[in-house]
Order: sequence, then C-alpha cells, then structure tokens
Amino acid sequence: SVIAHVDHGKSTLTDSLVAKAGIIAQKHAGETRYTDTRADEAERGITIKSTGISMFFEYSMSDAERAEVTSAEGRNVEVTVGSADAVLASQEHSETSDTPNITDNSYLINLIDSPGHVDFSSEVTAALRITDGALVVVDTIEGVCVQTETVLRQAISERVKPVLHVNKVDRALLELQLSPEDMYQSFARAIESVNVIIATYNDELLGDCQVYPEKGTVSFGSGLHQWGFTLCKFARMYSEKFGIAFDKMMIKLWGDNYFDAKGKKWVRNDKDGTLERAFCQFIMSPICKMFAAIMEDKKAKIQKLLKVVGVSLKKDEEELVGKPLLKRVMQKWLPVGDAILEMIVVKLPSPASAQRYRVDNLYDGPLDDAAANAIRTCDTGPDAPLMMYISKMVPSSDRGRFFAFGRVFSGRIATGQKVRIMGPNYVPGKKSDLWIKNIQRTLIMMGRVQEQVQDIPAGNTCGLVGVDQYLLKSGTITTLEEAHCIKTMKFSVSPVVRCAVEPKRAQDLPKLVEGLKRLAKSDPMVLCYTEESGEHIIAATGELHLEICLKDLQEDFMGTDVKVSDPVVSYRESISGNSSQTCLSKSANKHNRLYMEALPLSDELADAIESGKVSAKDDPKLRARAMADEYGWDVTEARKIWSFGPDGSGPNLVYDVTKGVNYLLEIKESVAAGFQWAAKQSVLCDEQMRSVCFKLMDVTLHADAIHRGMGQIMPTSRRVMFASMLTASPILQEPVFLVDISVPQDAMGGCYGVLTRRRGVVFSEEQRPGTPMVQMKAHMPVMESFGFNADVRAATGGKAFPQMVFSHWQSMNGDPLDATTKPGEVVIKVRQRKGLAPEVPPLDRFLDRL
Repeated sequence: SVIAHVDHGKSTLTDSLVAKAGIIAQKHAGETRYTDTRADEAERGITIKSTGISMFFEYSMSDAERAEVTSAEGRNVEVTVGSADAVLASQEHSETSDTPNITDNSYLINLIDSPGHVDFSSEVTAALRITDGALVVVDTIEGVCVQTETVLRQAISERVKPVLHVNKVDRALLELQLSPEDMYQSFARAIESVNVIIATYNDELLGDCQVYPEKGTVSFGSGLHQWGFTLCKFARMYSEKFGIAFDKMMIKLWGDNYFDAKGKKWVRNDKDGTLERAFCQFIMSPICKMFAAIMEDKKAKIQKLLKVVGVSLKKDEEELVGKPLLKRVMQKWLPVGDAILEMIVVKLPSPASAQRYRVDNLYDGPLDDAAANAIRTCDTGPDAPLMMYISKMVPSSDRGRFFAFGRVFSGRIATGQKVRIMGPNYVPGKKSDLWIKNIQRTLIMMGRVQEQVQDIPAGNTCGLVGVDQYLLKSGTITTLEEAHCIKTMKFSVSPVVRCAVEPKRAQDLPKLVEGLKRLAKSDPMVLCYTEESGEHIIAATGELHLEICLKDLQEDFMGTDVKVSDPVVSYRESISGNSSQTCLSKSANKHNRLYMEALPLSDELADAIESGKVSAKDDPKLRARAMADEYGWDVTEARKIWSFGPDGSGPNLVYDVTKGVNYLLEIKESVAAGFQWAAKQSVLCDEQMRSVCFKLMDVTLHADAIHRGMGQIMPTSRRVMFASMLTASPILQEPVFLVDISVPQDAMGGCYGVLTRRRGVVFSEEQRPGTPMVQMKAHMPVMESFGFNADVRAATGGKAFPQMVFSHWQSMNGDPLDATTKPGEVVIKVRQRKGLAPEVPPLDRFLDRL
C-alpha cells in the first residue's frame, strides 16, 4: 500500500505504476489520479477511500538482484515472485488472443492507494492489513510530518515492510532553486527522520527494516512530472563507465564520498570545499543542468544534453517549451514507474516470505494448527484450506450493495464455493456470528472497474460479491471447520465527534435507518447507533470525516435530505480522589448488603488498557505480575480483578478485597453485570466511565439462593458504584486533539490568537531547516475544535495547514456537581440533550444506612 502524510503525492505517484501497466496514457499520468474514483475526491483533490488495483508487469532482474531476492525469500526465484502466480494470469488471458507471455519475469502487483488525511487513518489500517509492503512517500520540502509518523507506526505494528520515495523534487529545483548540496542535505534529513521512526517502533521478527539509499530502498523523484530514480539506475550506468563493481559504486554514490578527477581516485573528505560530493556530482548536477537548460529555453544546449543521456524526442514533442517539455524529457530519461517497480519487486517481500513472520500477528488461534500452517506457507495447493480476511466493504455500482474487499492468505477462493463466513465475534465451536454460504462471484479490483475471474489464489487481494449481507465491516472467510478468526484490526484513532440525524419528513424514517446501516458498512471506523431517547447518532473521528459521512448518507445511501444536529462530543466521567467513606447499598428486598469504595486508576494503566497492553483476555497471573511490576499494584489484589468495563475491555475495573464471605462467587456475575451497566452509563450524565476502579470491601448475603439472584444484586451493585463515585469527588474528562500546524513564521501570531481563544495549549514549535515554515504542536479540546480550520485559515490569510488527531482524555477543571462551573454547564447540557432530569441525582438516592 502507498502511505504518507496528506498532500505528499500518493495518488499522483500511483499513477506512474498505473501508466506503466498500460492502463492510462503516459502523457496524462500524474494529472489523472486514476485511483481517486469518487466525484468528491476529484473535486477536493484528496483521497477519501483507499482504492485497490491489481496490475501485471514485466521486470527482468539482473543476477545480483536475483541473488538478493533468493537469499531474502530462502528459495529459488524460479517460482515467480509472490503472488505473480502464472496460473492466475494465464487463466485471465486464455480466452483472449493477445496473451502476454508469462515468464520468470512476470509480476502481479496488488497496489492499494490510501488516504493521508488524519480523519481517514482507519482506511490506512484496513489497507495495511492486507498488504505486505508499504511505499512511504515523503515530501522533500515539508519532510516527515505527524501523519507520516502515524501511518509508519501502523505499518510496523502490522509487520509491513517499508520502502521510501522522496517526492516533489521538482519543487525543490524550480521553486526553492536549491543547490545540489542543499538537496542532498534535505534528502538525508528526510531519510534520517523516517529511520528514526522505524527504529523507535521496531519489531524483532521484522528484522532491520530501516531504509538506505545505498541499499536501493529509497527512490527520489517527482510524481507530477513522472520522473524518479534509485541509486541503482545511476550506479549501473557509471559502473560500466568507470569499470567499478556495481555494489561498490552504489556505496560511493551516497554519503561522504568525493571523486578527485585530477588524481582519478575516490576520497573521503572534500579537500576544503574544492570537490563536489559524488551524489551531487554524478546525479544531481546533470539533473540540475537539464532543468536549467529547459527552463531557460536554450535549444542548442538541450539538444546536446539529450544526446548525452540518450533521450530521443518525437517531432511533435520538440515544439514543446517550459514545463511540458521538461516533463516529457524527464519522463523518458528517468521514468519513475521503473524506479518504483524495481523497489517493489526486489526489496519488498513476496506473500510467501511475508506471511512467515506475519502469521503471529494475523491469526487468533493456536499457531500450529492447519490454518496457521497454511497461512505461514502461503499454500495454494488444491487441498489447502482457504483463509481469507475481509478488511473493508467497497460500495458497488448498484445502490446499496457492497463488494467485500480483502486478501486471500491461503488456499484459493473460487466462484460458487461453499465457505464459512465468520464475523469478528465468532468463537470456534459456537454457532453465533457464523454463516455457511456460497460465494456468488470473485472479482479482481482494478480501481474504477472490476474484472470477474474464476478463482483467485493466495497472496492476492480480491473483491467478493454476495458476502456483504452477512458481514458488517470485516471478518474471516474459510473452508476449514476448526479454523479460528483472523485478528480484528486495531485502529489508531477513536470516534469522538458525534451528531444526531433525523429525517426532514417523517415518512423517510425507514429510508434513514436503512441508509445508516449502509453507511456503517461502507467505512471501517464510523459508528451508527440509536440512543435511548430515540436519536440516531453518527460518530466519526473528526469534522471532515463526519462531513463526508453525512454527504454519503444523503447522496448515495438515502437520496433525501436529513436534519443534522450540531456536532457533539463524547465525555468520560472519572474521579479525582478516593471515596470519603465506605459506601453501602441494600438490595431491593433488604436482605443483601454490598460495601464498596472507588479509587482512581493511574493514567498509565488506563492508557495501557485502552491500547490493549493489559486486557481482560490475558492470563490473570501474568497480568497481575505485570500490573505489580509496572503500575505498582498489589499482586494479590490484581489477581482478583473481576471485570473490566465497559464492554468487558474498557479502562475501569472491579476487584475484590473481601475476606471469608460465603457464596461470594455466586454473585460475581451479577456484580460484574451491574458494573458493565454502570461503566457504560455513569451517574453524572450517562456517559462512559474512565479510569475508575472499584474495591468490593464486604458483602452480606442472604442464606437462601433465591433471595440473592441477578435481579437483586445487579441494580444494587450499580447503585453502590454510583454512591462511591459521588463520594470520591467526581470529574469530567474531555477528549483532546493534538493539533499540528505548519505555518510560515510571519503568520504565527494568528495561530496563537486562535488557539488561545479555544483553550489550546502550544507545547512545541520547531523551525523547519531550510524553509520559512514553523511546525507548531498544541493540545486543544475537541469541544472547541469545530470550525477551527476555517478560523486558522482566516487568521493567517490561508497560510496555515492544521491537522488534528485525537490525542488523549484530559480532566476538566471545576466541580461537575456545581452548575456554575464549566463542567457543570456541560453536564446540564448533556442531560438535557439525552432527555434526563437536568440536575445530577443526589447522593442519598444511592447510599443506604445500616
């Protein structure tokens, strides 16, 4: 998949490969943006949905590359690398007459162009799950931005190997007019910052996946002008000329190596600035000369240079001047498609080698059963079990239906095959979330069009028809009875911005409900649900995401307008101290008493639970050990954790410190259920709790089992939790965005003004070396973020580019029980919106006396 920060040129770069595969014309490549298929994508100029495309290439390796790939794959390259199963292509083309010749040099590349906008990072996660390599694109001028770091981190946690492309070199030459040495420095900086990120999140099983130009894992170029190169291209050319070995030449072309023409030898230092660095002398200078000659329109010089580099222009191309001519010349001299294809084929792993180390991350069951072994070997044999993961749904041309888009990890998926469709909540051996159905059609996704084929072997991405009725967003498809699911994806963002929708005309209500169902399918991250007050809520990750979702809902999924409330923010309820007393509640029949206290969890532990480091599924003893070592818990208490909540996995917990209570385990379920309910809808304003921990101090139970059933204990445990929460000085937590603004120095004042008005705190600003841009980072409450982009642009004259991503939860200052404070106002507003009584219920409603 192609991943990068917003507007660093992913879609433009993808065009070069699409053009190389012969799907679009060379002269339009770079402007078409073939993978932006939706109308609003073309109009806004951003990618919104990730688009998959499978393409067929010819690439003949040199012997050195063959050897490299063989050592990496641990097998002969006679097998066409990876998913380029000759079978597939020959089946596709057996009907047509112009069969491409399937040889050892044929490759099938499944490419996914993903969005860079922070609101759509769930699309990136979905794309990374089903690919083995990532092409990271970095803008040479802006360098590594926030979102580059986020997507790289996602890639490495999914064990996807990165290669780097430094994009927009043409801007550095034409707009900034940098000298070759400055260019080298800016490239080196970008590569270094990417490597720092990779090293920070490194995974042992992936091995060293840092990128180095001299190893051929970095390319430079320009997507818009469709030219680019890796050092291999020039090293090949010069190694023949100088008669040096190819691999030695590669090392010489990067870093502190200088060629002394007088002494005809290589030296390590530049002799007091008299010599030019090899990278500049042999690579950047010729490119700079070519640019200068064409932009200054020196006809004779152009002809001479073209002869040297061996580019011949057609008659009609010779009349071009300026940038069009530049594009044609550079495109013929250094085609970017070749550079990137070479990196993909030689440096990125094939499915067969990648699934070996990815299987632990993918498969949920035991790592030695039939399914795991088939995934590990990427088995395409006739009796291999089928394992396929569906990562997202793609809306199809007929309204309301979807193609399920995913990747086959083992076996092969065929039209009409009978398969087991397992949803994310399927438990092996149970019947829930499982359907056994036939697959109607299998398709190869080709950007805007789909090609129907008979079957698709392992290692490829494909689309399925007829699965969308059963799966909501993602799931596993298999033919093996005892197979477990493939793990569900972890997203790096959470939906915090919500708004309520209602139809304009009452008779459109069924349409709205149906439309919301489809919307929930079409996007991996969006949540659609109904509140108890009957509102239909859409929750999204940010303002832009919400806007796109509403637009989709109205235009594609419903066809009628809806009324949309102002966006609202989710809050969390927490406590700032321990309970002032041990709280007691009696059950409805007065025969059972529960004693409880509340205390706050540390922020570190709450974050660890949210990120899944500590989870309810872990082995209790190991978990207790880890909590004692890292978060200062007592081991015996940590072993007695009854439940995490809400939803069995949230950052709140109940544990038991009682001594010698009879029948205690009989009420464990009931207390846990009451806790789940309380954590989901807490006492202040029915929002979820966060980082609250309840201690069960003592229990007095009735001796007769019938008087201590679920109906008696569950409401009581909820009441005693509310009481202990109200005595522990409750607080509201609000979500906070990390705002990343790149802005020229002269316009910084405007940003500060806007941030201060919106309770924002700037915590870092750094100057971008070599540019007038400053990168500011600030924290700003989500509640204040609506309309922020427009405000900042207005205050800085459109010079600032803000990007917001959910960062953390932060406590609001003030007492939420006092209606005059800020949190108090929020509580009253939320309660009114949910149709509750405006004041928080008093303590004596929950606290009983002995």
